[in-house]
Amino acid sequence: MKNKKVIILHNNVLDKSFKDELDNLIESEEVSQALIGLGYEPIKLAFINNIDFLINKTQKIKPKFVFNLVETVNGDGRLAHFAPALLEHLDIPFSGCSSTAIFLTSNKILCKQILKNHGIPTPLWFTLTNFKTEKFQKGNYIVKPIWEDASIGIDSESIKYCNTKNELLIFLETREKKIKKECMAEFYIDGREFNISVISDKNKKIKILPIAEIVFTNYNDKFKIIDYNAKWNEDSFEYKNTNRTFEFPKNDKILLKKLKDIVLKCAQIFELQGYSRIDLRVDKNNKPYILEINANPCISKNAGFAAAAQYAGYDYKKLIFSLIPK
Repeated sequence: MKNKKVIILHNNVLDKSFKDELDNLIESEEVSQALIGLGYEPIKLAFINNIDFLINKTQKIKPKFVFNLVETVNGDGRLAHFAPALLEHLDIPFSGCSSTAIFLTSNKILCKQILKNHGIPTPLWFTLTNFKTEKFQKGNYIVKPIWEDASIGIDSESIKYCNTKNELLIFLETREKKIKKECMAEFYIDGREFNISVISDKNKKIKILPIAEIVFTNYNDKFKIIDYNAKWNEDSFEYKNTNRTFEFPKNDKILLKKLKDIVLKCAQIFELQGYSRIDLRVDKNNKPYILEINANPCISKNAGFAAAAQYAGYDYKKLIFSLIPK
């Protein structure tokens, strides 16, 4: 191996006091150690909003490839596709999905519209711009940021039963003002929650990793959602009572096949080259709905993607090796 230099491109972390921000630095260190174990010389580089600096730095290093871990640019998820777009411009091999796939999936509204156009079920949604055109259905709605992942902006007050369209409109406007992010209101699917991790290569060979179900224990009358506490606050009730399982009873066989089929369609539609994770809800009638498609999800050792890979027989170094661009 002549050129062993590899750039690990990561978020420019603005506030290390937030666990979702700090997690990206932990992830980059874990990937770095795995690459060292594979014989590479990783160099970490924060993706800042200075394109000339990034181009000059990258061209000076001349990496064999770039491991792209960028999820936000200066804390803004809507700019995540800038990193792969720049690498495509420089014609440098990089891990993960293309700039197009990341843009289409990180915009939750655009992603849901594409799913709808392809006949793939996704929960009813409203934004401040489509209220007049969409037919209202009374029920529980969860308000979430359009461009953010990692459960940012989602808490116990993000979900509410709305009897009228106007009531939902007021709820959406109130939440947007509170969290200061552009949001959508999504109809809450009462049922089971699954996430499915996928690895695919440039030849469009797709490997679906073991299906994970998120089990909400002791929730009783609480809404079964993965909010910020459930994802990041280790001392919270939500964190302690949302557990991942890869074990299923025999009578789930048909459902699991259905989930794999719908995930395969999503991977093909969005051309999810590299690695991705798809989150789904299944209602009381065993009908699956796509919640989100996460291109380049977190691959830190404690994340769901790595857990699915480990269950499939990958140790962490083998997982990182499988994600290196070939």
